[in-house]
Amino acid sequence: MAKIKLSDKKLQELKDVCKSFNNEKGELINVLHKAQSIFGYLPAEVQEVIAKELNASVAHVYGVVTFYSFFTMIPKGQHPISICLGTACYVRGAEKVLEEFRRQLKIQVGETTADGKFSLSCLRCVGACGLAPVVMVGEKVYGRVSPDGVQDILSEYNN
Repeated sequence: MAKIKLSDKKLQELKDVCKSFNNEKGELINVLHKAQSIFGYLPAEVQEVIAKELNASVAHVYGVVTFYSFFTMIPKGQHPISICLGTACYVRGAEKVLEEFRRQLKIQVGETTADGKFSLSCLRCVGACGLAPVVMVGEKVYGRVSPDGVQDILSEYNN
């Protein structure tokens, strides 16, 4: 796999984030959150810089990144779509909604469309069980989504 070249500007921003947390190993999760907001994901090159700045092993950083589902090592689409598969959403047909997103976007869970516009993931609970099934696009929550409503949601972002 080819190495990713981090821009000097973003590299400095990442080092500044580490410094803002006093380069403390115990602040790793906070640093990772900020790093993911800078880069959109956490490739190996970013993890290596964080490990060096916090005086932690790359294996430790990687272990934290892979343990928490919020962190991703794969670039997300411009509009990340998450379908809730928690109990309430699942029993109300979330699986059929997921299937329709997969069909229309022509991607599998964990993938990003070729144009980089959409990525697809699942999560366990949004905390909006009364609106089940729930879909999130970025920070926007859509409730009571049916397979028929998938096209309407996608069309909001297809300008």
